Amino acid sequence: MTHLIDRRENPRGKSAVNRARFMRRYKSQISAAVKKMVGERRLADMERGGEVHVPKKDISEPAFGFGRGGDREFVLPGNREFVVGDRIPRGEGGGAGGGGAQSGHGEGEDAFVFSLSREEFMQVFFDDLELPNLARTTLGRAERPTPVRAGYTTTGAPANLAVIRTLSQSLARRIALRSGIAAEARSLEREFALAVATGQQKDAYALYLEIDRLVRRRAALPFIDDLDLRYRNRVVRPEPIARAAMFCLMDVSASMDEEKKDLAKRFFTLLYLFLTRKYKEVELIFIRHTDDAQEVDEETFFHSPRTGGTIVMSALELAADIFRDRYADGWNIYAAQASDGDAFGADSARSARFLREQLLPATRYYTYLELNSPNAPERPSALWMEYQVIAAGARNFAMRRASQRDEIYPVFHELFRKESQ
Repeated sequence: MTHLIDRRENPRGKSAVNRARFMRRYKSQISAAVKKMVGERRLADMERGGEVHVPKKDISEPAFGFGRGGDREFVLPGNREFVVGDRIPRGEGGGAGGGGAQSGHGEGEDAFVFSLSREEFMQVFFDDLELPNLARTTLGRAERPTPVRAGYTTTGAPANLAVIRTLSQSLARRIALRSGIAAEARSLEREFALAVATGQQKDAYALYLEIDRLVRRRAALPFIDDLDLRYRNRVVRPEPIARAAMFCLMDVSASMDEEKKDLAKRFFTLLYLFLTRKYKEVELIFIRHTDDAQEVDEETFFHSPRTGGTIVMSALELAADIFRDRYADGWNIYAAQASDGDAFGADSARSARFLREQLLPATRYYTYLELNSPNAPERPSALWMEYQVIAAGARNFAMRRASQRDEIYPVFHELFRKESQ
């Protein structure tokens, strides 16, 4: 049986084992705290770590305390307040002792604060989500040099020393050499016994010296020799990269106020962070539209004002052109469309038909988020009704509504939860 001992130092003096055990034990409380943080923190801080507050009642441990009555003996240090025979009054708060201040007096106990790193925060944040159709991920032609294991070598840096393999080589060498020496020594011992029995003292003495030399030779075998050293060998091998292109389409007409744009930005940000956990390379394409569509940068996409009507077809056609020109080969295509559903005349029907025939066959997943005002009556728009027909027959298309900030993550969670795949 092989026992492996990990002697690597924990980062910054923290116990990695204890952190992992704590996160496993209180996974539900940490997940609830992280989801609450999502609705409260700024967008710029979305992917950073942070401090989660876990209610102390959820991490309390059972404890034993002394009840009233009974005889107990104490040894107390000397002091200036009590002398022999004085009675020490019982402390307030009962026999269990400790704990926080009583209700309405002093400072109360805060919740337990646990700091999460960025990776831990993102792991909890997207723990129960998954990309659909991930098994059909397309590998691009672009390659990235990646170090991979390639057996062992007899030379290398001390940091790459393979301790287990080195000890195995040392043990095999010592067993082989000792077995040969032992066989030769047994043969000489038989000759030595025969020489002593026949009175050949000169030959017996020579055999004795040879046996002694073999014994010393066996004892002098080094525990580890230079021939035993084995180092982990790594070679750089080019591997294809799984790449994703994320199309962000948003209506920026007059009916899309700043509140709706903020909701769209939060949804796009969640999708981007989610894709970066699944793909090594993610490219963003921002397409905004009124009655015509434009490809713009992120700052213009979210903050530059624009007026005009709403024609969704223009954005879909531009997205199809960009896909054919730049991302038709070796890219996994994801698209997210945000709109309030307003469209002119027959644009809704034409857009739905174009989406079904041109874009959906080329995308891994297409999501439509319809944004409504918080106090507005919930009435299906013409675009929503047309897209509903597509959602009924397409596995890679999903649509949801949202009107407030705290609805964005639940909507995102519903779109990408594992149970629905």
